[in-house]
Amino acid sequence: MRKKITVLFVALLSIFTLSACGTELASYDPEKPLGEQINYTITGIDAGAGIMLSTQNALEAYGLADENWQLQTSSTAAMTSTLEKAIKNKQPIVVTGWTPHWMFTKYDLKFLDDPKNVYGDAEDIHTVVRKGLKKDKPSAYEMLDRFNWTQDDMSEVMLDVNNGMDPEKAAKKWIKSNPDKVAEWTDGIEKVDGDPIKLTYVAWDSEIASTNVVSEVLKSIGYEPTIQAMEIQPMWASVATGAADGMVAAWLPNTAGVYYEDYKEDIDDLGVNLKGARVGLAVPSYMENINSIEDLK
Repeated sequence: MRKKITVLFVALLSIFTLSACGTELASYDPEKPLGEQINYTITGIDAGAGIMLSTQNALEAYGLADENWQLQTSSTAAMTSTLEKAIKNKQPIVVTGWTPHWMFTKYDLKFLDDPKNVYGDAEDIHTVVRKGLKKDKPSAYEMLDRFNWTQDDMSEVMLDVNNGMDPEKAAKKWIKSNPDKVAEWTDGIEKVDGDPIKLTYVAWDSEIASTNVVSEVLKSIGYEPTIQAMEIQPMWASVATGAADGMVAAWLPNTAGVYYEDYKEDIDDLGVNLKGARVGLAVPSYMENINSIEDLK
């Protein structure tokens, strides 16, 4: 008899647990404090990302840590998946956001004002290469030095990848559709014959897009590129030590500023390849009365 009761209890507990896991958040209610609706939680990404450190600083600067607000470590994929579900059901959510990113193209989002300027002003993305690349691989150096594009260009590739296209195929599609822009990066450059070159990148959607496009363009002038995803600190270290030839993923001056300071003597900064990048906290636009980080309190 005791065994039957135990089995029944376990079964009932399982049903209760599954039901609880399936519970959806209520739709956003502008009349209620936001913190109560989302358990005082900001949905973040990888722990090592610069935006996560900035958000921890924001929690302190705006007094949110004192009110039990917390930053949930996740991943870019998990964050965007959670965001998609929330938007589908008009639920409240606050995420760590940045542009360029396909989520700002696909969804109606807004950055929260940052009156204390914790996240800093708009950033640029730089191309960084190892010392000696100009001498060893002059054609690659020249192409990387010329590389620059817009947020719209990058978003086009990111959206294709998000919709299920292989990143390499998405890059080839963009290149085929933008021959004039690619020509600006390659015209007059001497071709090589199968020379190897290694690029590293942090596996953010933006950097997956840019690195695959650059890799395909390098192939067009005769290189055999290898691309490798890394965490942000090892990515910088790989270029500084010569383990990699370069990367097009340096968000400056804020997101990767600490790594730039650590490695600036051991790398060559070729300058901006994309202007006007931005990081901060973002919410769906239907959260009309949440317009500033101060509104979270």
